[in-house]
Amino acid sequence: MHICYFGTYDQQYARNQILINGLRANGVTVTECHETLWQDGTWEKIARAKGGWRSPAFLWRVLCIYARLARRFLALPRDYDVIVLGYTGQFDIYLARWLAWWVRKPLVLDVLISVYQETIERGLDRVSPLTARLLYAVEWLALRLADYLLLDTPEHAKHLGQLYGLSPARFWWVPLGADDRFYEPLPAPARDNRFHVVYYGSFIPLHGVDVIVEAANQLRDQPDIVFDLVGEGQERASAEARVAELGLTNVTFYGWISKEFIAAEIAKTDVVLGMFGTTRQSTCQLQNKIYEGMAMAKPVITGRVPAITHSVIAHGQHVWMCEPNNPTALADAVLTLYRDPALRTRLAEQGHQLYLQAFTPAHVARRLINYLEGALGTMPAAASAVCEQARASE
Repeated sequence: MHICYFGTYDQQYARNQILINGLRANGVTVTECHETLWQDGTWEKIARAKGGWRSPAFLWRVLCIYARLARRFLALPRDYDVIVLGYTGQFDIYLARWLAWWVRKPLVLDVLISVYQETIERGLDRVSPLTARLLYAVEWLALRLADYLLLDTPEHAKHLGQLYGLSPARFWWVPLGADDRFYEPLPAPARDNRFHVVYYGSFIPLHGVDVIVEAANQLRDQPDIVFDLVGEGQERASAEARVAELGLTNVTFYGWISKEFIAAEIAKTDVVLGMFGTTRQSTCQLQNKIYEGMAMAKPVITGRVPAITHSVIAHGQHVWMCEPNNPTALADAVLTLYRDPALRTRLAEQGHQLYLQAFTPAHVARRLINYLEGALGTMPAAASAVCEQARASE
């Protein structure tokens, strides 16, 4: 199999790296046809969503990038079987759809995260309601232009299906997994004798950082239990303010650490925290950090949401689950693992074994390959009709 991986996708984003490397590990030839649009990743996307997309300089840059991308694509040998749009591809698909029709190849869009839903989650719709409405329209059409759609969980497919009037059967389920080039069991370096509980991420609402801070407050009389909060983002300032207001000495904030170094930090910890929010995204998605903790053979605590309870990841076997948006439940979970070293060891070992069996890049990509092997040679009727019209006009 030969795949053309196409678009302005973030080449450093975990989802894209996991799929590309996993496909290659399965013997698939992957040709990347890429141009960089988002120069500052997520932070630039947020700035544009607040209204910065109206900048004439930005719009000119978009046109130039897509012109170069089209030239690069049309210069490629046409020996690939399928075109895959890397995340985020909801904007790239308007160019990719015409190119796919031109070369008569099926087109797969890795949706992964709804750009409209992300705007709502981050409260950007209140900053720029027009942008939110436009993003909904852009994504509504984008999901209909692709021949096949990828998402990370069945619950996410159900949600987006309801949001955009699509059948959940239109989506292929390919979980996130974790990158085994970075995340693997490492010897724990020498550290103090305290019990370290780590959160790392972008401090967005679905992570429930406010819940973590309140749980830390409930455990303030446990001097051996400390919380390390690593990263930057939307709710960090409010979390720091709350910690200061409560006078907590068991919470420490750290700046963002790249994935090349975060594994070394995880190796020092005793428990990895997942997500504890109750936003729509938090109930239907599983974050990389859950898989990464399992990959590093660390016990993971995360909220009990449909996305995980309906998966193969089991409470008390692979991870420890608690009620989301409930500081007391999280504090109890931390205490349970703190007091039971045997439980921590069992979760770490069995979680790691599940990761090796199902969530390495090779296993994740194998799911995509299975879908493609079943689909190649067939195309949705609408796309096939356009291809037939193109043939007739030649």
